[in-house]
Amino acid sequence: MYAVIATGGKQRRVEAGQRLDVELLAVPPGEEVTFTPVLVVDDGAVLATPDELVGASVTGRVVGEVKGPKIDGFTYKNATTNRRRWGHRQRYSTVEITQIATA
Repeated sequence: MYAVIATGGKQRRVEAGQRLDVELLAVPPGEEVTFTPVLVVDDGAVLATPDELVGASVTGRVVGEVKGPKIDGFTYKNATTNRRRWGHRQRYSTVEITQIATA
């Protein structure tokens, strides 16, 4: 059985026992988090309408936080001394899916 959840503006396909990195959640490590599924597939039966998904839920446990790859940037304008270096490193929460429940 698998479910498609929406988190961080993205949709992800998840199964029980899977670990995935999602956008940073305001939940400390070790706590439970519940996602509302967009779609649930259970042994070939697809639950997709709002009436079918009323009791469906996906629960997971926040394992920790990780950082994504470093992104380096450099802006430059010719004939001036306008130069700027910048960098960014996105933070993610690692979530382990513990249960996919249907109604």
